[in-house]
Amino acid sequence: MGKSEAVALLKNVPLFEGLGKKELDAIYKASKEVEFKAGQVIVTEGESGAAFHLILDGTCKVSSAGRTRATLTSGDYFGEMSLIDHHPRSATVKAESDVRTLSLVSWSFMPLLDHMPQVAKKMLIVMSQRLRASEKLPTH
Repeated sequence: MGKSEAVALLKNVPLFEGLGKKELDAIYKASKEVEFKAGQVIVTEGESGAAFHLILDGTCKVSSAGRTRATLTSGDYFGEMSLIDHHPRSATVKAESDVRTLSLVSWSFMPLLDHMPQVAKKMLIVMSQRLRASEKLPTH
């Protein structure tokens, strides 16, 4: 997958949806492609995290409390909150096939925010919109 395809996938991540081409290009440049073998655990529930992963190729299973919760494929992502807050992972993500991700670690992302504060501002707007929308959801 080339840069333009990866940047297009980044734009589909809700956290980055308000960003322009220049900002998405900067995030792409701060990221790195990482390969995981089938059966490899990418992140583990309860462990601290500091990276965001966008799946470029392959399939992953998400599990929490020992139960499968979701299957992720190309264009799906995980770890966007850990990129910012470093809190423990809420789920385990395991490669079901060979997987290639575009991964962004916090120590590469935070300096980008210092250099391009408009990225942080746009992300805050999206996060606020998402929080407001979730507050309107009915509770059970």
